[in-house]
Amino acid sequence: MTLPRPARAASLAAAAAALLALAGCGTPGSAGGSDASAPADGAAAPVAATCEPVPDDALVVLEDDRHLQTVDNIVPAVNAATAQEDPALVPLLDGVSAALDTDTLIGLNRAVDVERRSSQEVAAEFVEEAGLAADDDTAGAGRSVAVGAADFAESATLGAIYAAVLESAGYDVTVTTIGNRETYLPALQDGSQVQVVPEYVGTLAEFLNKQVNGADAEPVASGDLDATVAALTDLGEKTDLAFGTPSAAQDQNAYAVTQAFAQEHGVQTLSDLAEACEGLVLGAGPECTDRPFCQPGLEETYGLTFSEFRSLDAGGPLTKTALQSGEITLGLVFSSDGALATS
Repeated sequence: MTLPRPARAASLAAAAAALLALAGCGTPGSAGGSDASAPADGAAAPVAATCEPVPDDALVVLEDDRHLQTVDNIVPAVNAATAQEDPALVPLLDGVSAALDTDTLIGLNRAVDVERRSSQEVAAEFVEEAGLAADDDTAGAGRSVAVGAADFAESATLGAIYAAVLESAGYDVTVTTIGNRETYLPALQDGSQVQVVPEYVGTLAEFLNKQVNGADAEPVASGDLDATVAALTDLGEKTDLAFGTPSAAQDQNAYAVTQAFAQEHGVQTLSDLAEACEGLVLGAGPECTDRPFCQPGLEETYGLTFSEFRSLDAGGPLTKTALQSGEITLGLVFSSDGALATS
């Protein structure tokens, strides 16, 4: 249910162009005069708003305390033969996982996406500050390893962090950006071009599930991390992949409000929001009204009610700008977005 990472990068670029086009022609999400407030199929009629949007530049994610979203913790994915031949490799990558949580990942993404620093510079600084350099600088001596990264900034930064840690252990490391999962996963599975890639637990589990069990396979990823990791590990054994320990950091679908709104209404979770407010204005991509992780799921799982839906973008600049300007109350974002405030 989570959008694939490379697809997100493309959607953000397209949304940025759309934002420029909309700047002088009305309210974002007006969709050319279509009825943006129409409820999802089968949904109740719009409810009058009891909590108005509160403009603020700072955005915060509300905790998904009932686990509507699929977990998408970052996890090292390794060619199985490489992991077996080199027992020192995965523990080094697990050290990175132990140092990452979502707030840290937001900070790394902010440094690259907002401050416009390079992934390599940010990675080197993080490895030094977190003390991730290997204690034994000869553990990987004489061994070469290629780290792959998908074609978007977060993956590039994570790949650079993996590379810096492995280099500190004496490995001869190259980093290769090789496009989307359909392109890099076969290279990882056969170990021909890359042996290590930063991955996402839930998204990869579903990708492998369809690869192994067919396009109509029952989902194996859920809001339960342990169960999803168990499914991923089993699928990895069938597809020549091994995995390190997942980090606490997640890049998943999430729902944000402005920091000022959260403080005014005392909300930290989606359950808090449902108790405090009715008739919210929701902003997201146009598919939100049909997707179980979006408007229907928010209504069914949390009992949230909406007075209006604005068709914007999935985690992109249109949604974030609409939140900041007070045009919507709740917006679909990605939990590791560099534009989010951290605790």
